[in-house]
Amino acid sequence: MRAARVTRLEGPDAVELADVEEPAGDGVVVDVHAAGVAFPDALLTRGLYQYRPEPPFVLGAEIAGVVRSAPDGAHVRPGDRVVGLTMLTGGMAEVAVVSPDRLFKLPDNVSFEAGAGLLFNDLTVYFALTVRGRLGEGESVLVHGAAGGIGTSTLRLASVLGASRVIAVVSTQEKADIATAAGATDVVLADGFKDAVKELTDGRGVDIVVDPVGGDRFTDSLRSLAPGGRLLVIGFTGGDIPTVKVNRLLLNNIDVVGVGWGAWTATHPGALTEQWAGLERLLSSGRLPPPEPMVFPLEEAAAAVASLENRTARGKVVLRVRD
Repeated sequence: MRAARVTRLEGPDAVELADVEEPAGDGVVVDVHAAGVAFPDALLTRGLYQYRPEPPFVLGAEIAGVVRSAPDGAHVRPGDRVVGLTMLTGGMAEVAVVSPDRLFKLPDNVSFEAGAGLLFNDLTVYFALTVRGRLGEGESVLVHGAAGGIGTSTLRLASVLGASRVIAVVSTQEKADIATAAGATDVVLADGFKDAVKELTDGRGVDIVVDPVGGDRFTDSLRSLAPGGRLLVIGFTGGDIPTVKVNRLLLNNIDVVGVGWGAWTATHPGALTEQWAGLERLLSSGRLPPPEPMVFPLEEAAAAVASLENRTARGKVVLRVRD
């Protein structure tokens, strides 16, 4: 089978298309039609992720495809359209073997490309807003990196989950257009966002900040919170990991909340299934539009991964594995 394989830990340029043996092992065998590309993939190509497989290895944690075979008693059958998590490698290939508890039926109104772009980002954001952020009806949400994968997921999900206002923070006008198309009610530029948010909210601030970026925006994000607000820490694509002067938390009774979706699902049996059930209802009903990912062919896997590292990606990035 064809697969996108890391041959050396030298960055996305070390991702090569290769013919490899089909995977073996217990689980559901899936003929993969599309595979998601996520920021951990870029880190894995440099050996910088907490999980460090030895090269050569096949990248990819998110897949969408058709079940080829399934163990007795599995909740899916051959021919079912599915999405799944390999956790954390093996997805960018024509065939993957997935544990049944990390595989879900894909709604008929969602394409394979959109399905491969759902799991990491939408499940993370769903968990962030509902469990960790405690989003209430009518509250306001601000999201950094709004044109990226987590950002566009937040823009799609926040209003569906009850937010009355969703403010996107972007670095360019081109990204502002992407954020507006994804569902932002307001868009502000990263340079001077604190003052812009203060003006938009008549000085009150926002109830929730979703931050997958980190870096030097962090303090101004805290200052942008309304009394009782929550800053959700999802990642550090900006590179630097910020620190908190905890006296700031006292002033307006604000929270800084970690969002470790993977760690939560690993320690809370049934959480993944519960989260997918909530997301699937929104998708099947049409209330939540599927993502519109940036799609690369499998042959351009290196460029797809590089687009996350060099921040040229627009929304979620997905590989088309089969036509």
